[in-house]
This record gives sequence, structure tokens and C-alpha cells, in this order.
Amino acid sequence: MSAIIERLSDSAAEAAEWELRCDMAAVFRVAAREGWNEQIGNHNSLMLPGDGPPRFLINPRGYLFQELKASDLIVCDLDGKVLQGTGELRKVAFHIHARIHLLNPRAACVVHVHPRWLTALSLLRDTELQLSHHNNLLLNDRIVYDQEGDEPVHHNEEGDRIARCLGDKSVMVMRGHGVTVVGPTVHDAFDECFIAERTAMYQMTAMSTGRAMHTLPERLRRNHLGPWGEKIDARLHLNAWRRVLDREEPDYRQ
Repeated sequence: MSAIIERLSDSAAEAAEWELRCDMAAVFRVAAREGWNEQIGNHNSLMLPGDGPPRFLINPRGYLFQELKASDLIVCDLDGKVLQGTGELRKVAFHIHARIHLLNPRAACVVHVHPRWLTALSLLRDTELQLSHHNNLLLNDRIVYDQEGDEPVHHNEEGDRIARCLGDKSVMVMRGHGVTVVGPTVHDAFDECFIAERTAMYQMTAMSTGRAMHTLPERLRRNHLGPWGEKIDARLHLNAWRRVLDREEPDYRQ
């Protein structure tokens, strides 16, 4: 705890953490607008920078995404202990988020949600995103489909299996469950989740016509597994949403 107090006593570090909190709070508010979360369930987490024991920000148990503010987020260690803030860490959130952060160091931000279209895709047998929309040219190589997640996540072993299954991918469509998206920053994970959900919407809408879908040439694949924001204006996208929230829901920054 002393290391945390020392870090927070530094005004620059404190300001940097607050900006990260505002980014996270903005993602919760946008996710609520888009209908991504399951009532008071689902979680988004972010590893905090700095020396000392690893710590991550996450939403506490019992809040709707639409009511979360920057100050509501709790700080936990990788053992699930709440180090800062009021509230408790839901066990299922610990088993998914802490284990991914621990086993996938590049996953600084973890977005785990149940958006309509990706979740619907996860319910279909042997159905994956096709190479039909321009988004798929970048997205498809970055997705893994978890075929073994029939059991709810109630222990670390299942969290470890999820983390291993994710491997070097950034999007996991979890069969019968939802989606987990990871990235090196808040904006990377948020924007990739946003585009993956839109792309699933396009495909599910096209499939509903009963007509055959077009397939784009394999040679057009982007073959990019690096940060999403290297190819897409992820930071600008989140900035744009924050401007909207600044006008319409400014309490997210409190």
C-alpha cells in the first residue's frame, strides 16, 4: 500500500491515472448507449502504469454501466484484493480479468461485454465472421473462437484457459457467452470491440436475407496482429465520444 500512496502523492502520476479513469468511464457510458452490457454484469479493466505491484482499474459489483463515474472505479491487485475505492470485485470478473492481465501482459485493457450481434454470433454453431466486409480484412485475423467455454467462469482454471485460448489474438468470441477484446490501451480495445460488433451486425443482417454472401479475395487480408490503433483512428474515435459525453453526460468525469 505504501507504494500506492507514494505514487499517488506525485501530481503527474495522479493526473495521468485520472485521465485513464475518465477514458474508462467514457467507455462504460458508450457501452451502455450501445447496449453492450448484461444488466449490472460485464466488466472492463485496465492495468495501471507505474512501478510496484501490478494494479488494475475495474468497475465494482452492482453498478449499471450508464451510472459509472471515473471515481467509482476500484483498484485491485492480481489476487483480487481491493486496494483503493469503495465496493467489491465480482468473482467472475476476477477470474476473467485478473487472469488475462496476468498471463497476457500485452492485454493492458480488457473489455468483456455481451453486445447484441457478437453474442448472437456466439450462439450459432460453426459460424464465424466471413471475409465479406472491408472491416473483415483487418479484423478476421485477430479473432479467436472459444469452442470450449460451456461452463460459467467460477474459478481461476477457467480464467487461465480463456487467457491461453486468447493467445496472440485481440478478440475472443466466446461460444454461448459474449466477447472479450484486449488491447494495449483503452482506446485500442474499445474501438476494436466497437468495429467487431458493427461488423457482426452487418453479417447477421445479410445472413437474415437467406442470400449467399460475397467473399472478398484472400490476398486483401491485412495480416496485422499489432495494436489496433496502428491501422484505425481508435484514439480519435474515443475522443469524439468524450466530446459527446462532455456535453450530454459530463458527470462521467467526476
